[in-house]
Amino acid sequence: MRAMVFGLTLLMGWIIAYGFVAVPTTAHMIGEDRRLGSVRYTWVDMSDISVHLQRAAVAAEDANFCLHWGFDMAAIRDAIAAGATRGGSTISQQTVKNAFLWHGRSWPRKAMEAAITPVVELIWSKRRILEVYLNIAEFGPGIFGAEAAARHHFGVSAADLTARQAALLAAVLPNPRDRNASAPTDQLRARAGAIADGAATIAADGRDSCFAN
Repeated sequence: MRAMVFGLTLLMGWIIAYGFVAVPTTAHMIGEDRRLGSVRYTWVDMSDISVHLQRAAVAAEDANFCLHWGFDMAAIRDAIAAGATRGGSTISQQTVKNAFLWHGRSWPRKAMEAAITPVVELIWSKRRILEVYLNIAEFGPGIFGAEAAARHHFGVSAADLTARQAALLAAVLPNPRDRNASAPTDQLRARAGAIADGAATIAADGRDSCFAN
């Protein structure tokens, strides 16, 4: 019992700390560093990430990000109806997985993700959740975060990404090992085009109000 209380206290401290400080690394980064020999990762503040990428990531992964409390029940129902062939995870859930847990399909991880996500939603702002997500998401083999991805794929900073470049980066999610933003296939270009349209719609209807200044 004492060990459980100690563990929960440590976890709460970890969650609170990541609400303010830059995430130094993640389990997935460590694993990829061992597998590849090195990874590229540079933390940047949200103000240094193009709003085009902010909106594109939300359009690609979680269009109702500003409207839910961590779980998008409609998306989950759609995923179940599709026979679990499509994902139903929100950006909040993906951020929890990337920041605090490990990759791979397992019920223990999903259970921990489900338990931690509401806590993160309660403690962090939506803007902070998206900021952490964009900084630690993988955009290519060993390429983590918006800054490293922008420089690797397009030779610019994350702040200077255009709408098209942002859509291409968002289009590689959640399969960055199989998709290349700087050498897109016709299918990836089509996906990026749809994401760009979605990002414009999110901007127009105000669904970016919780993160875009």
